Amino acid sequence: MRNNETTTPSGPAITRRCFVGIAALLLAAGPSLLAASPAAAQASSTAQRIADHFSSVKTMMGEFVQFGPRGEQTGGKFYISRPGKIRFNYEDPSPMRVISDGSTVVIGNRKMKTWDVYPLSKTPLKLLLGNRIDLQSNMVRGVKEEDDLITIVLGDRNMFGTSTITMMFDPKTYDLRQWTIRDAQGKDTSVMIFNVKTGVQLDPKVFAIPYSEIRR
Repeated sequence: MRNNETTTPSGPAITRRCFVGIAALLLAAGPSLLAASPAAAQASSTAQRIADHFSSVKTMMGEFVQFGPRGEQTGGKFYISRPGKIRFNYEDPSPMRVISDGSTVVIGNRKMKTWDVYPLSKTPLKLLLGNRIDLQSNMVRGVKEEDDLITIVLGDRNMFGTSTITMMFDPKTYDLRQWTIRDAQGKDTSVMIFNVKTGVQLDPKVFAIPYSEIRR
């Protein structure tokens, strides 16, 4: 994300075959990373520099493809504003919306007219949306550097148990390629992003939670 726009020509054509590749990557990287202690996870200067660059990007928007624990695939557009704000607009026929206004995360189902409400501080999204990612902190479960990928696993057992968030970066361009949230049951939800624009002006209304609908 050094440049203000990143495009991935293959992005819109991502298929279930691509999910198999992602799953294989996670299985290869996940166990060794999660087994690392904070002391063993001392990040290199390169990894910290990438994390610093990512956390310095205050606003971001683009398209995403999400893969659920059973291989289900959805997509749409996303918006991020630090600290703490994110929105996912899912494409039809998905009825889902996800919004964080900086303190609360809501998951809405337009078809069922239901809302699930969570404190942002109790979800791994807090780590993704923070002002800074400190790779020397005890939240780091592991850092793995490869020629074409740097993988960082973050978690905080005191805040959200065994849930973790894994972020994957391009070591040459500093682009965030993907993040994966592993829940307390060990199930993974992965989000790949493409056609990303950074440093954009975002209307605060984008992250407004419709509390009037939730309270009905």
